[in-house]
Amino acid sequence: MEPRVGAGIGIIIIRNGKVLLGRRTEDVSKGTTELHGEGTWTLPGGKLQFHESFEVAARREIEEETGIYAKKLEVISVTNDMVPDKHFVTIGLLCRDFEGEPKVMEPEEITEWRWFDFNDLPKPIFSPSEKLIRNYLTKKFYSENNANR
Repeated sequence: MEPRVGAGIGIIIIRNGKVLLGRRTEDVSKGTTELHGEGTWTLPGGKLQFHESFEVAARREIEEETGIYAKKLEVISVTNDMVPDKHFVTIGLLCRDFEGEPKVMEPEEITEWRWFDFNDLPKPIFSPSEKLIRNYLTKKFYSENNANR
């Protein structure tokens, strides 16, 4: 089968100037990231499903992963995410209007959710999430440095 490009979403959820990040499990057998993000901090997100809008996908992923209900979402970024064996285009969304508190809903994949100041982000950050955050902070929709080479 010929390699194909996948489509994913990542969501920047902001509360009181802080961004929500989750710690991915380091256990490769439990995590489902195809871009090899084990042990990193990540934004909520996942794969876009067939015939699913970006907003519907974002609400689904946020609720599945954190228990939060997103009221308003805005598409703010696109990144081109490549590792040797996978390639995804990631659509970035921004959410400032939501209900609920983050809970670990998928403990086999995410071990904790925490709020971080943009000036004091944890390391390492999942590459697609890091690119999305960088685009948000620099007010860029896309930049050439999004390609991993």
